[in-house]
Amino acid sequence: MEIFSMEGWYFLLRWIHFLAGITWIGMLYYFNLVQTPFLATDLGGQARGQVTRGLLPNALWWFRWGAMFTFLTGWLIVLTRLFHDGVPLSSGYMTLILTGGLLGTIMWYNVWFVIWPIQRRVIASAEAVAAGGQADPEAAKLAPNAGLASRTNTMLSVPMLFFMGSASHFTSLYPDPARSVVPYWIVALAIMIALEAHALIGNRGLGTQKMLTAPGPRGVVHAGLLVALVMYLNASLLL
Repeated sequence: MEIFSMEGWYFLLRWIHFLAGITWIGMLYYFNLVQTPFLATDLGGQARGQVTRGLLPNALWWFRWGAMFTFLTGWLIVLTRLFHDGVPLSSGYMTLILTGGLLGTIMWYNVWFVIWPIQRRVIASAEAVAAGGQADPEAAKLAPNAGLASRTNTMLSVPMLFFMGSASHFTSLYPDPARSVVPYWIVALAIMIALEAHALIGNRGLGTQKMLTAPGPRGVVHAGLLVALVMYLNASLLL
């Protein structure tokens, strides 16, 4: 049966990767482009407790496990291409797919080690209040950190998807074989580190701060497009 061949293995990995990725990014966009703006309205504010207790646990389950399976299958695809197919690490495909993969890995980390632990406390606090108990004061303090990490993920998803798609469908961006990819990676990694530091410590000195904290979805969309443009220019000039 073809499904048990190497081609079938690739297909299954990609199929699961697509399904999980659609689930993950779909939930990410729902949270940031739909739910968060709604909860900022008067009607949404009245429903916040019910949304937190009734909708959020189920939504976060799909969100975090979509992230996990996207992460695992993505790196399995990369490792198979490297060690089974012998695709060079410095090749155009690997340069672009690893750029997207590293952005996706940062996003996965934010889901599992920033957003989910904080949201778990927020949900527990809301359930305690509904049962007649006291709210967890730390949950309220930490909630903006989860929000910033989630908006950072929304921003990073734009260049992440751009480079994932470019690896197979924008081959004119592939590096010149006569040039080193090291300068490109120095700049690309510096951008990623700066943006993730902003997500973790909230450095207000970065230009994306106002975009990420602006009410409504427009700011985070603009921030994502800006980061994608900067990273594209880096690839276009240094590869």
